[in-house]
Amino acid sequence: MDVLEKAEVLIEALPYIRTFYGKTFVIKYGGNAMLNDELKKAVMLDVILLKYVGVDPVLVHGGGPEIDHMMQKMGKKPHFVDGLRVTDRETMEIVQMVLVGKLNLEIVSLINKYGGRAVGLSGKDGNLILARKHLHRPAMLNSDPAAADLGFVGDVEKINPEMIHTLNQEGYIPVISSIGVGLDGESYNINADTVAGELAAALKAEKLIMLTDVDGIRESQAAGAERISALKVERAREMISRGDIAGGMIPKVEACIRALESGVTRTHILDGRKMHSLLLEIFTDEGIGTMVIS
Repeated sequence: MDVLEKAEVLIEALPYIRTFYGKTFVIKYGGNAMLNDELKKAVMLDVILLKYVGVDPVLVHGGGPEIDHMMQKMGKKPHFVDGLRVTDRETMEIVQMVLVGKLNLEIVSLINKYGGRAVGLSGKDGNLILARKHLHRPAMLNSDPAAADLGFVGDVEKINPEMIHTLNQEGYIPVISSIGVGLDGESYNINADTVAGELAAALKAEKLIMLTDVDGIRESQAAGAERISALKVERAREMISRGDIAGGMIPKVEACIRALESGVTRTHILDGRKMHSLLLEIFTDEGIGTMVIS
């Protein structure tokens, strides 16, 4: 790219920078973008750049593959029901150890290393994420209804966003792991997509952005199906009921719907395997991935 082309890129980004100045973006960080060192650096630099041009990014992360790996090292076999991790007390301790004690610290360290100012939080800090025990519907199970008790799996009861507002105003980037706290003080393992959607709703964010391992939502599960660039909520619900949106994509789309219904302006599902996918979606005319809209 020559000097003139670089200038044209900046000019193309200018109206977006002006539009999004002072707005909050909630970014769900996961998938291969958390596992590949080059992609990690690209995401951190994108987030830092957002902060420097006046956007307030809030990063939410999970860490399923790392939790699986640690469980296996400790002699425990991961077990899932309808995509949700069965979480007994010992597993909950492993989840906290990986999410809060390892991954959150790594992300914060990387952002600080590359010139940002990050603060790591779990939902237990300042009662940021109040949770209730998830009650799984036995009708969805093929086994004994007793399996409906998934242990310390939680749903979001309430978000207390005051601490996030304070950190944003003071120039920090909040990095949040998807652990909630119950009224009884117990820790709960919550799906990170769900946490991101609820945070976006509570913060009245301008955007909710999901980084995934696919390039967006396809017309169907068939090979070669066309990517949908903009998907309305009504059609998204129809696709879920038909099974065209399935598996791990369901909580992502449901989180987008929840955020939109709470006043979030735009939600995006992006391929986190693509270098600088955040900047390409936010600051260019074409964009990438799928935008879920009201």
